Amino acid sequence: MRFLLAAFFTVCFLNFSFAQSTIEKTLRKFNNNSVKYIYLNELKETENPILLDTRKKEEYNVSHLKDAFWVGHKNFELDSVLKYYPNKNADIVVYCSIGVRSENIGEKLLDAGYTNVKNLYGGIFEWINQGNVVYNNENNETEKVHAFSKHWGKLLTNGDKIYTSKSKELEKQRN
Repeated sequence: MRFLLAAFFTVCFLNFSFAQSTIEKTLRKFNNNSVKYIYLNELKETENPILLDTRKKEEYNVSHLKDAFWVGHKNFELDSVLKYYPNKNADIVVYCSIGVRSENIGEKLLDAGYTNVKNLYGGIFEWINQGNVVYNNENNETEKVHAFSKHWGKLLTNGDKIYTSKSKELEKQRN
């Protein structure tokens, strides 16, 4: 009986460990393709897209794509997008770490009547993995990327991984 339990937990652990071995596998697991993907080469050819960063504010502050507007995920407010980007036919690209949270925000934008919303395939991780530049909160180029967690950080193969714990955030707020 112990052997069976040990074998069961080993199989579950291995399955979980390899389940997020690549961005592609992870997106297939967590996304339902409700928002059309835009790939890096397509994004680079798009003239003046509106870039919406759907990560946590501390992730955005560490690094983001040039000229990206932070909209968040859990605290996303459609009214702020409507206020700054009233043209519902504009080219809008949502992104997050790899493209999971951004799909959720993309769905909300589509439901609100935006017609040209795309989800950046692989998010900022793929952007960095392919050697592209990101900017910090002072709009300076940086190698740092908030990797969200050690688990998700495995998908980030380039750049300087940064992790922010809640206790560190609280300490910064107090000082």
